[in-house]
Parts: sequence; structure tokens; C-alpha cells
Amino acid sequence: MSGSGFSAGLSSGLLARGRLIAAFAAIYLIWGSTFLAVALGVQTIPPLLLMGARSIVAGAILLAIEQIRRQARQQVHGFGFSAGRAWASAAVSGLLLFVGGHGALAYAQQYVPSGLAAVMLATVPFWMVLLNASASGDPRARMLTFVGLLPGLAGVALIAWPQDSRAATAIDPRMLALLLASAFFWAAGSVVSQRLQSATSAVAQSGMQIVCGGAALIIGSALSGELRHFSAYDVSALSWAGLCYLIGAGSVIGFTAYIWLLDNAPGPLVATYTFVNPIIAVILGWRFLGERPTPQMLAGTVLVIVSVIAVWRLTNNPPRQRTTIADEA
Repeated sequence: MSGSGFSAGLSSGLLARGRLIAAFAAIYLIWGSTFLAVALGVQTIPPLLLMGARSIVAGAILLAIEQIRRQARQQVHGFGFSAGRAWASAAVSGLLLFVGGHGALAYAQQYVPSGLAAVMLATVPFWMVLLNASASGDPRARMLTFVGLLPGLAGVALIAWPQDSRAATAIDPRMLALLLASAFFWAAGSVVSQRLQSATSAVAQSGMQIVCGGAALIIGSALSGELRHFSAYDVSALSWAGLCYLIGAGSVIGFTAYIWLLDNAPGPLVATYTFVNPIIAVILGWRFLGERPTPQMLAGTVLVIVSVIAVWRLTNNPPRQRTTIADEA
């Protein structure tokens, strides 16, 4: 290989690695910080309306960005395959992700501690492993990946345990089932999005999914009666700030990075953000709300880091198949 070819290959590899790191940073750090933004938003905005408005505006921004990009490239055709099929696929994955995932979570969090909700949502990687179990590949590698997720789940449980131990009343098992359903629907939407790869860009795909999910959330907000007593004049400045952060950072940047990662990295590895987000939330609570991390939280952080590293190595360096005489013949 010539010197120029080697340099080009090296630059391409570094660029690809840089994109992966930036995308993971978005879903690890930005999505972890959205817990604080949601806490500010729901102070004066109903939860379903908050999530629906976030999604509708963010989706419209992403679709506008994609339209500007296409005009700059002088492209006049649809999003890679027929517009009807593109929107149908976006509707399926968007409803799973935002109505089944965010909608169920928002409803359940009215009745369960947030720490317990975080633990239940950390089952997303497990659901993704199970949903992908029928796909072709090395079953031993899938099992090792599943085992690698166990320390992360234990770590999130340690982080959330102090909140759960202060609960004064028993948890309704129906709410636990709803939280599990929320994690399942988010995992299912992620798998559907991952398997419906097409010429559609990550920006366009994200915009269509978010708009579809957001429209359904707005309808759900209206049907649940949230809009009956809502007035935009009653929304505080902090809630507006939280909503703007959710739109710009949480959805436009974070969800686009998530969809891109689903097309460029193993699903179980991408889903490890559910382990990291609670850590970011704890750090922000300590920094801005004066909540001091306990030794249990620190131990949980170590377990989460171990789990992320283990899954990263397993998914990027799968175990080698044993070579037999027949294979060499």
C-alpha cells in the first residue's frame, strides 16, 4: 500500500471512530441530562403534552434540515424508497418508541419511584438481546453479550436502591408490568428501526419517527384531559428552558445519534445508554440539587462501567470459531 493510501485509510478509520465516540457521548451524556430537563418541564407542563410538543417540534426541525440538505445536493426524489413506505416504517417504529416507550413510562411514573423506573428501563438491552436471538450469528457470542449486561443491571439497581428503600407503600405490580412493557416497546422500536435500514438518512428517519410518535402523544394528551386546564401563560421560564433543551439536545441531537448508532453499532452495545443515563442523572443531582452520592451509588457506577466495557469488547471482538479439519480442507 502506498503512503498516500495508508494515510487515507488511517484518516478514514479515525473519522469513523470519532463519529462513534461522538454519537455515544450524545446518548450517554445528553440523554442522561434530560432527566433534569424533564423535571423542570413537568413543573408546569403536563407530561404527555411535554413529550408530545418536544417530539413534534424536534421532528419538524429534523425534516426541515433534511429538506435543506437535499436541496443543496439537488436531490428531488423521496427518502431512498417510496415516501409512503418510509412514513409507514417511521410510524411503526415511532409508535413503539414514543407511545409504547415514553407514553407507558410517563403514565407509570405517576405511581412508582423514579429510581425503580430507571432499574426497570435498564432491561432494554436484555429485551434487545432476546429480540435479536433469532437472527443469524454465533449463539455463544450472544450469550456472552447477555452475561456482560448483568453487572450493568446490578449497578443500576444499587444506584436506585436508596430511593426504593424509602418507599412507604407497596408498588402496584401492574405498574411494574407497565414499566417492563415500556422497556420492551422501546427495545422493539429500536430493533424495528435497525432492521428497516434503507437509503433514508438518519436525520430524515429520526424526523419521521419523532413526528409520528409526537402526534400520537399529543392525541393521547388530549384524550387524557391534560389540555383541558392547560394554559401556555402559566408555563414558567424554567419549564420553557427544559422544553427547549429536550427539543434541541435531547431529540434533535440525541435521537439522531441514536438512530445512526443503530445502523452502525451492535444493538445491545447501543442500549447500554440505559445503564449510563442514571449515573449522569445522579451526578447532576449532586451538582445542582445537593444530593450526595452514597457508597452504593459509587459501587453501582463501577459495575456500570465494567458492563459497558465488557459489552463493547464482546461486540467488537466476537469469540473466534474453532477451526476444524473440515474447515481447512
